[in-house]
Amino acid sequence: MTANDVDKTLKDSQTQSRTLISKSQMDGETAAAAKKAVATVASSTSSPSRYEAQKRRDWDTFLKYLKNREPTICQCRCSGAHVIEFLKYLDQFGKTKVHVAACPFFGEPNPPAQCTCPLRQAWGSLDSLVGRQRAAFEDIGGGLPESNPFAAKVVSIYLKEVREAQGKARGIPHGKKKWKRPRAAKATLNADDGGGGRGSGVAALVVSATMV
Repeated sequence: MTANDVDKTLKDSQTQSRTLISKSQMDGETAAAAKKAVATVASSTSSPSRYEAQKRRDWDTFLKYLKNREPTICQCRCSGAHVIEFLKYLDQFGKTKVHVAACPFFGEPNPPAQCTCPLRQAWGSLDSLVGRQRAAFEDIGGGLPESNPFAAKVVSIYLKEVREAQGKARGIPHGKKKWKRPRAAKATLNADDGGGGRGSGVAALVVSATMV
C-alpha cells in the first residue's frame, strides 16, 4: 500500500467519524425536542383550565355546605329548594350593596353617601355559579341530567326575581330595549307617499268622509 492510499484511507475514516458524530448529535437533539413536546402535552393535559378549577372549588363548597347543614343531606336527595337555600347562604359573603325599600338611596345607581343596607351576592355571580354547578353535578358528582337540582325551574325563577329586585334597588334597568325603526325605512315610506303632499291629501279625504 502506497503513502497516497494510506492518506486516502485516513481521510475516509475521519469523514465517516464526523458523519457518525453529527448523526448522533442530531438524534440527541431530536430526542430532546420530542421529550420536551411530550412533557408540554402532559402538563397541559394534567393541569385543569381556569373554568374547571373554579367549577371544582364551587362543587367542593356546595358539598361542604350540605355536610354542615342541619340536618345533613346527601347530594342525591338535593332539590331545587336546597339550591335556593344554598344561594341565600352565600349572600353573607357578597360584596354588592342592595338598598332596601326604606333606604333614601333606593333606586339610585350612584348614591352620594354610605348607608347600612346589606351586602349581597350579585345576580350575575349567582347566575354564573348555578351554571357551573349544573355542569359539576353531572361531571363531578355523577348525577343524572333529569335529577339535576341546579336545572330546576324554581332556581330559574329565583334568579329572575333576584335580578329584578337588585335592578330596582340599585337603579339598574334590565328590561329589553325598545326597537326603533331605521331612518332609511322611514324615508322610504315618505317617498312612497308621493313626496308632494299626496299622502296628506288622502288622509284629509278620509277625515272628511268620516265627518260627513
